[in-house]
Amino acid sequence: MRYELYYWPHIPGRGEFIRLALEEGGADYVDVARLPEQQGGGRAAVQRMLEAKSGGRPPFAPPILKAGRLVICQTANILQYVGPRLGLVPKAAAARLWAHQLQLLVADLLVEAHDTHHPIAKSLYYEDQKAESLRRAENFRSLRLPKYLGYFERVLGENPGGDGGFVGSSLSYVDLSVFHLMAGLDYAFPRTMARLKPAHPKLTALCERVPERPRIAAYLASPRRMPFNQHGLFRHYPELDGE
Repeated sequence: MRYELYYWPHIPGRGEFIRLALEEGGADYVDVARLPEQQGGGRAAVQRMLEAKSGGRPPFAPPILKAGRLVICQTANILQYVGPRLGLVPKAAAARLWAHQLQLLVADLLVEAHDTHHPIAKSLYYEDQKAESLRRAENFRSLRLPKYLGYFERVLGENPGGDGGFVGSSLSYVDLSVFHLMAGLDYAFPRTMARLKPAHPKLTALCERVPERPRIAAYLASPRRMPFNQHGLFRHYPELDGE
């Protein structure tokens, strides 16, 4: 099957979690919106998917994955679908539910990281809510982020698979997602992450192993991997990092 991924072409965003899974799984896919507009790509491609007739099941927002006749939305939902098909989650139902549960936790942390620079409204500029952002970021750095990282470290330590990953005895889509999540946090909060990482050696080690995998290494070195920027979910404002 050839998958079609629809996500905004100018930011890694939530689409990157899907890309990493497709790349590691060796999937045949096309990142539609990153194609030239004359080939049906660009932001207009995403907009067409959002506005297309859906048989009563319209997508709310990207990422959107088209798999044959299926149109699947929501990051965790897409990964729950492609994970078994790409060998990125164990076969047991309990393990798949656990992977999905962890992926939803990744989504929770992603929102909290985003809301440090947009705590009031997405429709407002950062400068319009800077005072609130400073307060939100301080709470995130001192309380929320350590709580999430501590939980992830605990899960890695208690995984009976013993390979250093989150689910089972081989790499899962959760490992890929946490790797990208940590990379985004490193970009947005470099000082804070430098301070917190020594207390989370298993989490740090996971993030060092993932980019060594051949397919991921090739992807990270390719132009398909977009850099973080000041328009995405993770944004670096030095004042929000306690500088």
